[in-house]
Amino acid sequence: MTDPDRTAPEEIMWEGRFITAKRRGKWEYVGRARGIHAAVILAIDEATDGRHVLLVDQYRVPLGRRCIELPAGLVGDHDEGEEASLAAARELEEETGYHPARLESLGQFYSSPGMVSESFTLFRAHELVKTGDGGGVDGEDIHVHRVPLATLPDQIAAWRAEGYAMDVKLLLLLGAGMVK
Repeated sequence: MTDPDRTAPEEIMWEGRFITAKRRGKWEYVGRARGIHAAVILAIDEATDGRHVLLVDQYRVPLGRRCIELPAGLVGDHDEGEEASLAAARELEEETGYHPARLESLGQFYSSPGMVSESFTLFRAHELVKTGDGGGVDGEDIHVHRVPLATLPDQIAAWRAEGYAMDVKLLLLLGAGMVK
């Protein structure tokens, strides 16, 4: 049986610069304003010292603490019609200091579809070249982590013990190891 609210008209309850609160029938949810969506980057550095995943952490006001995440950013927040792959390359370099020679789209995903209509395009970055220190743009306090894939579960456990929040997208890297 399908939800009877699926055909109800969508009502905008509140709209800010980046998000819009909406209602459709009994459902309340939020989405990005102006059609903005996100690009998330899975960047694995295939250097001579082994395979390392690039992660970032930054303070997230809704969580009240720092969060370990895959590098990511908004698509079209400054330039309407921006291609997601261009935003992904820009955000990866701004946040981590690495530039990808090539980006591969792994598809569009939804992070919490019961309450958020926002989607993101997941990109796999290939052939990384270090160009700087990363850390974001003015006003951002992003810390870069280059973590050996072999020790990632232990590192995540250590960060959790220190009180960091974990972005659900890290399950991409932990998933297979979590099923016994």
